[in-house]
Amino acid sequence: MALDIPEVKVLTPKKFGDHRGFFSETYNKKALAAQGIEIDFVQDNHSLSAEVGTIRGLHFQTPPFAQDKLVRIAQGSVLDVAVDIRRGSPTYGKFVSAVISAEAWNQILVPVGFAHGLCTLEPDTVVIYKVSNYYAPDHDFGLLWSDPDIGIDWPISEAEAKLSDKDRKQPGLREFNSPFEYRA
Repeated sequence: MALDIPEVKVLTPKKFGDHRGFFSETYNKKALAAQGIEIDFVQDNHSLSAEVGTIRGLHFQTPPFAQDKLVRIAQGSVLDVAVDIRRGSPTYGKFVSAVISAEAWNQILVPVGFAHGLCTLEPDTVVIYKVSNYYAPDHDFGLLWSDPDIGIDWPISEAEAKLSDKDRKQPGLREFNSPFEYRA
């Protein structure tokens, strides 16, 4: 399912359950290719956020280490956000969001050229995500999660947000000179 910015997609893998539990292919390269998604994922990341209101983001890596992300929730739920940071895009500086949860068994695909962030909606939320490029600290950047120019409607107030020092100090969109370019 595409969101209002169609490059960002919510996917729901099939889940088969019985009295023993369930089975699901959470990633299948061939199934994604059949949907027109051909990305070579090279690394899996796994995080635990203990408290409700934990904000992670808005993160991205710059070229040549830019990353597509395929995000899923193994436990709990998040409001997941993608901000278009592609120069020349008709949706530059706009965001889309979706609730991604273990219960719904959905995932979100955040392509290169988008800043990515999330806010936990439940305690002890576990996030697992694939990326299409390796972590490169010199290319690791972000935008301020609460930038009024972006205007994300987070489910918590600024006072309630649990943030890293890094995320607290990110620049706003106006101070950002994007290395990403929109290609129609």
